[in-house]
Amino acid sequence: MKRLAFAVALVMGLALVGCQKAPEKAAENATAPKPAAEEKVIINGIDGGGFPPYAFVDKEGKTVGFDVEAIEWIGKKMGFKVKHQPVEWSAIIPALEAKKIDIICSGMSATAERAQRVTFSDPYYKVTQVLVGKADSKATLEQMLTTNKKIGVQRGTVTAKYLEDLSKKPGMKFKLVQYDSSDLAMQDLPVGRIDGSGMDNTIAKEVLKKDAKMKVIGTFDAEPENYGYAMRKDDAELQKKVNEGLKLLMADPFWQELKKKYDVD
Repeated sequence: MKRLAFAVALVMGLALVGCQKAPEKAAENATAPKPAAEEKVIINGIDGGGFPPYAFVDKEGKTVGFDVEAIEWIGKKMGFKVKHQPVEWSAIIPALEAKKIDIICSGMSATAERAQRVTFSDPYYKVTQVLVGKADSKATLEQMLTTNKKIGVQRGTVTAKYLEDLSKKPGMKFKLVQYDSSDLAMQDLPVGRIDGSGMDNTIAKEVLKKDAKMKVIGTFDAEPENYGYAMRKDDAELQKKVNEGLKLLMADPFWQELKKKYDVD
């Protein structure tokens, strides 16, 4: 009987101690500092072959460019960090859809075909498609397209799609040679493996800066395209932030500084 009484007393004593310590623990939890919320990081997919002046990796291995600095500025204003991931251009939209990247800020034309798969930001630049050739070439654009010349182009681009469609039209006689990047096409042009290279006028501008032995032979008869930042259709939150941030950026003096820095007119 005494043992039973002692056991009951012991249980009640432990319960009392537990009741006394619980408020102390609750008080400790109430006063403990909460960990700071981590800043959201979005992955920006850029052309793996490089697309100066919009997005490319410089000699020091740093990702730079007009679009790179633009989206980083927008991120600071709208509360997210940006990391850049090179992706083969022909696979960049599938990478976005597969959530391997979150956005494409790399000089992408906002075409109707692409808009079926992604949502574009508000436009920020307009481009045309041109043919670059050797400076001493006497051929006109029409002659380049109708006399069995070899025309290079970066696969997966608006220019590639335009030339693919153009090659099927009556009277067109040229061989289309596709490359993983415009840089590779421009390596083949001086040595005669191709006779010309189709590209955005923005790329052509960079080419002519580096190589005085090249020129723009002509501008293709294609509708000008707007550049925009591509995002997944279901990512409404990011779309809202990017458009708001882009509007702020284009109204800020930094926008003109960027255009001057990268010679984007």
